Amino acid sequence: MRIFFTGGSGKAGRHVAPFLAAQGHHVTNADLRPLDHPGVADLRVDLTDAGETYSALAGLATFEELDLPEKPAYDAVVHFAAVPAILLRSDAATYATNTLSTYHVLEAATRLGVPKIVFASSETTYGICFAQGERRPLYVPVDEEHPTVPEDSYAMSKVANEVTARSFQARTGSDIYGLRINNVIEPHEYVELFPPFLEEPALRRRNLFAYIDARDLGQMVQRCLETDGLGYQIFNVANADMSVAASTQEVRERFYDGVEVRREMAPDETFYAIDKARDMLGFAPQHSWREVLAPHDGRR
Repeated sequence: MRIFFTGGSGKAGRHVAPFLAAQGHHVTNADLRPLDHPGVADLRVDLTDAGETYSALAGLATFEELDLPEKPAYDAVVHFAAVPAILLRSDAATYATNTLSTYHVLEAATRLGVPKIVFASSETTYGICFAQGERRPLYVPVDEEHPTVPEDSYAMSKVANEVTARSFQARTGSDIYGLRINNVIEPHEYVELFPPFLEEPALRRRNLFAYIDARDLGQMVQRCLETDGLGYQIFNVANADMSVAASTQEVRERFYDGVEVRREMAPDETFYAIDKARDMLGFAPQHSWREVLAPHDGRR
């Protein structure tokens, strides 16, 4: 597939874009800074500018494409570009950048007839991650039906983007899949970040004790690209286990006392339910911090 990938130079994108290229796709990274990966074409694009966005999606990706009889169209858009959290820019700039860029990408892609769009939403939409003070979910495990009532600008922008995506799908009939991505962890971060998490689970409360390995996020995007005909869908994206050494029972007793438990859970199962992605896409996470660290003491 010929894929227009926005934000390929970011923390998640710098893993997912090369992963897709390794699967044989032709990937164009549309970002403000280059990825500089030999298998990915770089194109500097300001996605908050509607004209730039449309021009980039309608244009060539590489000099080699000049030798084709006619300009090829993109088969899919993967939209990861965003201000990735609060406290990086002002709240107003975060919201404006994320919502405007997403509108431009969705409008250009659908007007150009791109049949598959995958966009990055966020775990923050559930209103827990960046809440002032403590917020607990209404029930666990948290699935895609859980209410999304965030209070911060970043999560607000992601909820707005989901509404925008649903509207474009209703208008065009394209497949548009939104990924509520949990905390992205790069392979080297297990050693760097996880030992304290294993000692003190409270450090992971805001992330619902979950995480997504960047390599498994690549697999999730690939499964979205391979699965057609689902219309508009939202999927939680996380690894199958928690990011802490405590058991699910211990986490429930300490952090979720009084919170409804909707089904039985395995001893180390994520509280960020991925049942829908498994059932509809065949998503099967392959990686875990447990491959790198001993589960109970944080040592290699």
